[in-house]
Amino acid sequence: MASYISSNANRFYTALESGYGSVPTPTANNRIPALKLTVQQQLEVTQRKDKTGSRTFVGLPTGGRRRTNFELHTYLTNWNKSNSPAYGALFQSALGGAPLQYVGGTLSSSDGSGRLGFASPHGLSLGQAVSSGGDVRFVAAIVDANTIQLNAPFTVIPGPGAPIGATITYAPATELPSVTIFDYWDPSTAVQRLVAGAAVDQMDILVNGDYHEFHFRGLAQDVIDTSSFTAGGLSQLQSFPVEPPITSFDYTIIPGNLGQAWLGTSPTQFFTITNASIQIKNALDTRTKEFGSSLPRAISPGQRSVTATFSLYGLNDTATASLYQAARQQSPVTVMFQLGEANGSMMAVNLKSVIPEVPEFDDSSNRLQWKFRASRAQGTINDEITIALA
Repeated sequence: MASYISSNANRFYTALESGYGSVPTPTANNRIPALKLTVQQQLEVTQRKDKTGSRTFVGLPTGGRRRTNFELHTYLTNWNKSNSPAYGALFQSALGGAPLQYVGGTLSSSDGSGRLGFASPHGLSLGQAVSSGGDVRFVAAIVDANTIQLNAPFTVIPGPGAPIGATITYAPATELPSVTIFDYWDPSTAVQRLVAGAAVDQMDILVNGDYHEFHFRGLAQDVIDTSSFTAGGLSQLQSFPVEPPITSFDYTIIPGNLGQAWLGTSPTQFFTITNASIQIKNALDTRTKEFGSSLPRAISPGQRSVTATFSLYGLNDTATASLYQAARQQSPVTVMFQLGEANGSMMAVNLKSVIPEVPEFDDSSNRLQWKFRASRAQGTINDEITIALA
C-alpha cells in the first residue's frame, strides 16, 4: 500500500552545465546538504478574446511559454580539500568566475601588518585567499613574485617556515554559468526531479544565526520529473539521470557564532557583531520571447548589486566611532566576514570597498545597537566581492 513520503527522505546534488540547459551526469561529489528546495513553474497566461457565445472559460492551447523559479537553502559544512566544495557550483553561478585554486606554500617572513614573504614564488593573484591556522585572508596587493600584502593581518602571526594553507576562491565575472539541481527521493518509485538551466539571480550569506546559511534563488529553464519524462523531448535527454551510488556523507555544520568580522578604513576586528548578511543580486533576465520555443533559450545578467547588512553593539571606542564617521562622510570601508574557524570548515567573504549607510540606533533592548542597512559594495571591474573556502 502506498504511504506518505517523508520530507527528509531526499538528497540534493548540483553540477555546472557545459551549456545552458545541458544536464550533466551527477556524481557523489556533487551532493549538498540542502535544507529545502522550492520550485515553481507557471505557464504564461494570455487572454482569449474570441467570442464563444458564453461567459465560460474554454481553456488555453498547450505549448505556451513557461517560467520556472527556484529557491534553495543550504548550510556551511566541512569540505574535502581534495575536491571542490559541492555547493561551489552555486557560488560560481551567483558570481560567474571560475574558481581559483591555491595549493599552499611556505613562509620565509611575515609581520604584524599582514605582509607575507614566501620561500618560492607564490603564484597568487589579487583578491585570492590564503589561510593560516584558523584564519582566512585575501591578497590586497602583490609586492613582488615572493611577497604579498593581506587585507588584514593574521590573528596569530606565523613565523618563518610556517605553512600557508590551501584555499579555493570565487570571484565575479561578466557572464554567469548555469547549473542543474537534482532532487532525488525515497522510495525510488516516488517522483524524482531535476531543475535544468538554473541560474542564481540572488544569493544571501547569513552570518551569526544558529548556523551559517546560504540562500540561492533564481530562474531556470525547466523542471523535469520521472512522472512526465519523455525521452528526447524538450530536454533532449534520452533517459532520466540515475542517482549516483549513495556513499558516506559528512553532515558536519558550522555554528553561526564561530567566525570573525573585520571592518573599517584600516580593518579592525569587531567582536560586537550581532547579525549580518551579504546579498548578491544579478538582475537576471531570460531569452523567453523568441519565436519557436516555449522555454528560455539563455540567461542575461544585468548590473550586479552587492550589499552588506550588519548590526553591532555600540561601544565608546575609536573603531566603532570611525564606522559612524565613515557613514556620515560617505567614505568607503572594508567589510570582511569569516565563517567558521577550523581548517576545512571555513569560508570568508570580502567586500573591499563599501559605502556604509548611516546606522539606525536601536535602543529597544538593554544595550544600544547600530544597524547598518544594505550598504552597497563598489569596485572597478568584477572585483567588488570575493568568496573563499579554506
